[in-house]
Amino acid sequence: MRTFGEAPPPPTFFERLKSGLAKTGLGEILTKKKLDAETIAELEEALIRADMGADPARRIAQGVAKGRYDAEITAPELKDILAAEIATVLAPVQKPLQVTDDKKPFVILVAGVNGTGKTTTIGKLAKRLAEDGAKVTLAAGDTFRAAAIEQLRIWAGRAKAEFVAGKPGGDAAGLAFEALEKARSNGSDILLIDTAGRLQNKAGLMAELEKIARVIKKLDPSAPHAVLLVLDATTGQNALSQVEAFSATVPVTGLVMTKLDGTAKGGILVALAARFGLPVHYIGVGEGEDDLQPFRAADFARALVGAERLKEGQAA
Repeated sequence: MRTFGEAPPPPTFFERLKSGLAKTGLGEILTKKKLDAETIAELEEALIRADMGADPARRIAQGVAKGRYDAEITAPELKDILAAEIATVLAPVQKPLQVTDDKKPFVILVAGVNGTGKTTTIGKLAKRLAEDGAKVTLAAGDTFRAAAIEQLRIWAGRAKAEFVAGKPGGDAAGLAFEALEKARSNGSDILLIDTAGRLQNKAGLMAELEKIARVIKKLDPSAPHAVLLVLDATTGQNALSQVEAFSATVPVTGLVMTKLDGTAKGGILVALAARFGLPVHYIGVGEGEDDLQPFRAADFARALVGAERLKEGQAA
């Protein structure tokens, strides 16, 4: 109970995720009273419109119908069943970012196309890692944009992280090399390297990304120890070609999906999981410092279909 005039509590991360993913329109389908052929066909079409891709959509719809065909069903029951089927596809990619103690500094290279929220994601990640007790160095490898350098400098201050930057327009690979030297000398546990946003079809920029990865190996042959690809959920199916192109250039080890609060294409995460099986470490639903959270398959699936969040210990 709250007193009159008191402001309502802010929405939780799950509530904001659910609100954003409601744009997929899946909730409108999940009001049928009978799980007949028409309902299953409508469900499959809705999953495809949510950018899950044809094959995952068909398999999920068939999974929902299995053993229940022509059965009477309530909307909450249908949402629970659908969420469980989606979570089954997503569960294998629910993997936290693992920072191993035997690599110091643990080098994380962060890549992505323009406009994915990459620099902001790095700042939020640095803050999370610092709060967990790690000493972090941030490297402003997006040398093309002075604004990105300044933005990362501000985030470094918030995270109480060391910061390495060069002059705008400087050599990004050289900056990454310098940053690794400094991270070693200052005793950092983790080095996060920002890179310029680059379209996956621009060969020159992709070659520069490969050069960054190659140059830091001169100091540490095992680096980078993680390569995170930041994807914008609003791009939908284009995210598939981004993963293919970046993976052909650098060894992508995990994904971060941003802007899930503003898209009707949230199902793209299911398509990515089905095709590539790459770990999804984090998802984001806003600009705030706490709006980047570890990916949880069951919560995401339930938010996607508009189901209520399970209570602790409750089975789907």
